Amino acid sequence: MARILIVDDSPTEVKKISSILEKHQHDVLTADNGADGVAKARAETPDLVLMDVVMPGLNGFQATRQLTRAPETASIPVVIVTTKDQETDRVWGTRQGAKGYLVKPVNEDDLIKTINNLIA
Repeated sequence: MARILIVDDSPTEVKKISSILEKHQHDVLTADNGADGVAKARAETPDLVLMDVVMPGLNGFQATRQLTRAPETASIPVVIVTTKDQETDRVWGTRQGAKGYLVKPVNEDDLIKTINNLIA
């Protein structure tokens, strides 16, 4: 299926999301902060990026902006996956170039439906 990069500083969240993705036959790449996520996306060119927001250093909004604005990664859809559930956060994520916004804890059906819609 697809190669999906999970950028999240929580090992628990990475494990949960990875198991859902692997169950649906996706290949999983991981990075535990925004800067590493941007670097890995440039190096590996995944089909999609799942981006946490609250991380040390480069946060998810900043990393999303870098990925969606750079010519070599602009075609990779980024989905924000976060605990931040305010409308202003959703609007800001979209303004940074995110193609989707999911709130933790992630519902498996919503996650897979969002991924399928973006990589179809």
